[in-house]
Amino acid sequence: MLRFTYQPNPARVVFAAGVVREVGAEVERLGARRALVLCTPEQTALATRVAALLGDRAAGVFTRAAMHVPVETAREAREEARRRGADCAVAVGGGSTTGLGKAIALDSALPIVAIPTTYAGSEMTPIYGLTEGGVKKTGRDLRVLPRVVLYDPELTLTLPLALTVTSALNAIAHAAEGLYAHDGNPVVSLMAEEGIRACAAALPPLAADAHDLEARSLALYGAWLCGTVLGSVAMGLHHKLCHTLGGSFNLPHAETHAVVLPHALAYNAAAAPQAMARIARALGTDGAPQAPAAVFELARRHSAPTSLRTLGMPAEGLDRAAGLAVQAAYPNPRPLERAAIRALLQRAFEGAVPESG
Repeated sequence: MLRFTYQPNPARVVFAAGVVREVGAEVERLGARRALVLCTPEQTALATRVAALLGDRAAGVFTRAAMHVPVETAREAREEARRRGADCAVAVGGGSTTGLGKAIALDSALPIVAIPTTYAGSEMTPIYGLTEGGVKKTGRDLRVLPRVVLYDPELTLTLPLALTVTSALNAIAHAAEGLYAHDGNPVVSLMAEEGIRACAAALPPLAADAHDLEARSLALYGAWLCGTVLGSVAMGLHHKLCHTLGGSFNLPHAETHAVVLPHALAYNAAAAPQAMARIARALGTDGAPQAPAAVFELARRHSAPTSLRTLGMPAEGLDRAAGLAVQAAYPNPRPLERAAIRALLQRAFEGAVPESG
């Protein structure tokens, strides 16, 4: 008999091509008067455009968002927001920029308006992460959940195809782990399966034409669903490994998710057969045992990286990564076994086909 709890997160989502032009109205709707626009150095031009759309409500542009949110950058951004008298943050970009907005909100409770340009999904979660001394620490706090998310597929048209693929696989990882989360529920499972289907279905047309707006909309829709899953339930081994590899070895976020996901699924496959069946169905394959291999093939077919070695992971760091992954207890369908996780990491390092074991 079914028994579950579902608590939706209180975020306003506006999805439409060209919706970025409504950013001023959304900031005003929050009752804010001065919004600090955040971005990475690569997104300066877009952030400057958003600041122009805000007009007198723009408090300035902070362009130093960085991968894995170094604690030093977070402190600098908080001070900039305070110095400029900002009462709102507008995060323009991917997970790095959204993460920086969350770091500001964690201490100041400033409301965040998120304008995603990738498929990271961070904008739909109350999860934050800060990296200090080579260790990435994460947590959950509703203060960091963006109050408004503007999904504009036009802003993803310039996302390079390689990053499009890895970002979509990152989104798929959120949904895949949501399907076997210990605190999952039927609503989240429906969103997860549909999110995987949409992200995967968007990749072939985007490989043919990266400026296909319909396919971009489909991928962004899938990313919204997958991000909602990420924000609704607990994640397991896959996300723990990716946070460890990213924070401790400075590996690129989306690419690391793309490499690790099929191996993490293989690790959990026997303990989560229903989840594997739903993943396989969403990817258009037959049967649960094929889910890890189907994800691996999806990445390979679209030229995503399949090896940690190619991302810059040092071979001598694999033992440390396995140790960090089991350092603290967290829910996962299969018990955490250091030797098996070390073997998983070895296969991911080499780019081997995923194997249960």
